[in-house]
Formats: sequence, structure tokens, C-alpha cells
Amino acid sequence: MLNSVKTAVLLAALTGILVAIGNAMGGPEGAFMALIFAGVMNFGAYWFSDKIVLRMYGAQEVSPAEAPRLHAIVDNLVMRAGIPKPKVYVIPTATPNAFATGRNPQNAAVAVTEGIMGMLNEDELSAVVAHELGHVRNRDILISTIVATIAGAISYLGTMIRWGAMFGGMGRSDDDEEGGSGVALLVTALIAPFIALLIQLWISRTREYAADAAGAEISGQPLALASALMKLERGAQMMPMESSPSTAHLFIVNPLSGQSLMKLFSTHPSTADRVARLQAMAGQYGPRMAPPDRYFA
Repeated sequence: MLNSVKTAVLLAALTGILVAIGNAMGGPEGAFMALIFAGVMNFGAYWFSDKIVLRMYGAQEVSPAEAPRLHAIVDNLVMRAGIPKPKVYVIPTATPNAFATGRNPQNAAVAVTEGIMGMLNEDELSAVVAHELGHVRNRDILISTIVATIAGAISYLGTMIRWGAMFGGMGRSDDDEEGGSGVALLVTALIAPFIALLIQLWISRTREYAADAAGAEISGQPLALASALMKLERGAQMMPMESSPSTAHLFIVNPLSGQSLMKLFSTHPSTADRVARLQAMAGQYGPRMAPPDRYFA
């Protein structure tokens, strides 16, 4: 619930930035046109996101006969989650990771790498899949598309203002007050896209916390998910995945985490923070919860 409130507040902040810079530039019409422009750009990414990202990573759909263990896990978890069964894919790479995609629960896909199936035990793999189903149930692809649309509109307006300033359209006036307003607008155009990016990344981290909580609830095994996250982080550090920064937020652990990333600019919370939260949840799930020493010996 808290993560949902944080997401709503951050979305409101993004919208506020868009309205403010749009009004300063061209009134409500300016903000509306920027939003329409960004929306058109992001609509295709939202509607075809599953096909685009699955093709990008060479994911292959697998049948129950081809991956009985994986399908059995998914079948069990979708009943607990109360969502339709997504398509199941395997990515041919040794790097351990997983992601979910699709515009809604009826058109979703869960993809895991060959490496993750070899690294994790049954409980850990189940907890990871539950995390991904949490993204599906929470409609995080839709949320990320809305965020990207608003942030894109802010960036578009900022670019227009900077070009206008370069070619004499803004900030030049014999009237000191108007000239000062133009300078303020230009400064806003430089700063607003940066702030929008930080908010976008903050929302991404918030949605990861929410998916962790959902994964713990669906699987009933928060410690298994915590153990899996630690293994996956080590795996990503040892074998960084060749991936695009634009899709890094989809994965359960940042596939670029073999590189140095400032926390402020990361799409994911720190693994230590995620593990601490999951350990705090461990007492809530009764007999389905495995003993802690099974994962943290």
C-alpha cells in the first residue's frame, strides 16, 4: 500500500512539473501538445513491449513438455496470484536473471534465463517467478509507460525551450521583467528534465519494492526471494548481461550491475535494502515459510 502511495505522489510530482513548464512556455495548450507527442511515441512501446523486448534478448517460448519444471511453478503461482497464466519464455544466456513484460495480465509473458534455472533451487526460482507475476498483477508495464510518457513530454518541452533560446525566441526582451522570466524559463528547461529522470528512476525502484512484496505474498517465501536476489546480484557482477539501459528496469536485478552505478541513478533499489525488507516479512507466512537457516546458513 505504501509503495502505491509513493508511486501516486511521484506521478503527481511529474505531472506538476509538466503542467508548470508547459504553462510557462505556451499555456495549457503547450503542456497538452507535449503530452500528446510523448504519448504517441510511447504508445507503440507499450502495445508491442512484449514482442520488442523478447526479440531483443532472443527469448524462446517454451511448452510444458519442453520446460515442465518451469511451467509447474508458473501454474502453481498464477492460481495463488489470481491472474491468467502468462506465456513462458527462456533466454539462452548463462547470466542469471528474469523479467516480465506485456501490456496487461491477459497479454503477459515471463522470461527466465538458462542461467537462473541452473543456479537457483526450487523455492528460490518459485519466489523469483512470483516477483515477476507481481509486476504483472500490479500492471507495472502500464505504470512505467505512463511515467515514460510524462517524463518524455517534459524532456520534449525542455528541448523546445532550449532551441527557442538559442535562436532568439526566449529570454531576450527590452523589458527587464520579461527578460528575467525568459532566463528563469531557460533554467527551468535545463533542470526539469533532470528532475523528471530522477523521479522516473525513483518510481522504478518503488515498483521493485512492490513486486518484492507481491512475490513474497504469492510464493509465501520471502527468505527464498531474498536468497535468490543475493545469488542473482553475484551472478550479474560475475557475468554482466549484454543489455540495453532502456530495458534494465525490467529485470529482477539490474543486468548492468557489473558496472558502477550511483544509487540515485539506479533503476533498482540496493539488494541489501531489498533483502532487509524481505527478512522483515518472514514472520508473516506461517508454515509455508522455510526455516531461515535454509537460506542464510
